[in-house]
Amino acid sequence: MKLLIITSIVEFEADVKQLLKKSEVLHYSYQYITGHRGSATESIENNWFASEHPETESILFYAFVKKENVQKVFEQVAQFNAQQHQQTHLHVVSLAVEKSN
Repeated sequence: MKLLIITSIVEFEADVKQLLKKSEVLHYSYQYITGHRGSATESIENNWFASEHPETESILFYAFVKKENVQKVFEQVAQFNAQQHQQTHLHVVSLAVEKSN
């Protein structure tokens, strides 16, 4: 079993739900979150708007997934990201679950 985590902007919520369904991940949870992107390349002294940090309405999906379905999700995410014409993509990670009950 793996713990699967997907982050995206809220606008992609329906797309993520559809791709989970296609990957046979029928049970999952999600939560609305605030994404933050810091500008590490620009020093605070040179940024007049340093107190303003760009924030994005985002969503975090998580599920315990059978190992055989994890690859399906990664393939669906890669396909989705390849079709995007904007900088925003889906981000997915899987973590091994050592024990569960």
